[in-house]
Formats: sequence, structure tokens, C-alpha cells
Amino acid sequence: MNSAKTLLIVDDSRVARLMLRNIISVFRPQWRIVEAENAETALAAATAESPHYATLDYNMPGMNGMELAEQLLKSHPMLKAVLLTANIQDPIRQRALALGLSFVAKPITEKSCMQIVELLGE
Repeated sequence: MNSAKTLLIVDDSRVARLMLRNIISVFRPQWRIVEAENAETALAAATAESPHYATLDYNMPGMNGMELAEQLLKSHPMLKAVLLTANIQDPIRQRALALGLSFVAKPITEKSCMQIVELLGE
């Protein structure tokens, strides 16, 4: 049985997805990483891949990261997710915490990726 964990990276920025993938794969080379550029492709990927973890950009066209988290958690209640955003307003932070999401401020750096890995665990 394959016990590798799967991480779903959701961000409309290809550069952000690439940075997350490259840095996180250094710290967790055993993780399988799946990418999605929007909520629609993320929901399809989650159905196909059953990820253990997710990083969700807050500001995306269509459904935002918080709305996506709500949808993902309905079908994957054990999913551990981190919301990534430059928008650090208290109401967003409070809603994220109420959903059980961790919160990491953008921009994406090596330090923020290390923080993501620590928050997701393993």
C-alpha cells in the first residue's frame, strides 16, 4: 500500500504554484503534489486524488479560496488546508480559523513554505 501523502496546490498564479511545488518538495520529497489553477479544477482534482493536504490561494477568479475550502471540506472532512493570502483582514482570518484552516500571509517565500509544511505536519 502506498502511504505517500498528497498535497493539492491551488493558485491562479502559475509562478506561485511553481514556487510552492519547488520549495515544498525539498522539505517533503515523499509527498505527491497536484496543482490546480482555480476552484473548478481543484474540486475535480480533489475528487480524483483525495488529497491529504491543500494550499489555497484566497484571491482567485470565481470561487475564492475560502469558498473552495468549504466545498472541499464537505467531501474531504479530514483535509488539512492552509489559506494563502496577502489580504490579512481580521474577518478573513477569523472565518479561516472557524473552518479549521491555517493561515499564511503572501508573498510566497522559502520561509512561508517552511511554515506551510510545519502547519500541515508530517
